[in-house]
Amino acid sequence: MSIVLKELRETHSCLKRIQRAKLYQKEEEILVLSIKENNELISIFVKSIETSKSKLNTK
Repeated sequence: MSIVLKELRETHSCLKRIQRAKLYQKEEEILVLSIKENNELISIFVKSIETSKSKLNTK
């Protein structure tokens, strides 16, 4: 899961660079939605990792 989280964060950085540099044409809405979805996935994986670590610590 940590690797997935790392990749999601890297993707987020790339998407934000694309947005700042305006490297897209008419697909700005798709880019914004992709960034939003990426953020949601990051949140899910962060919480999953936290939950997993806490369950390991209680055993």
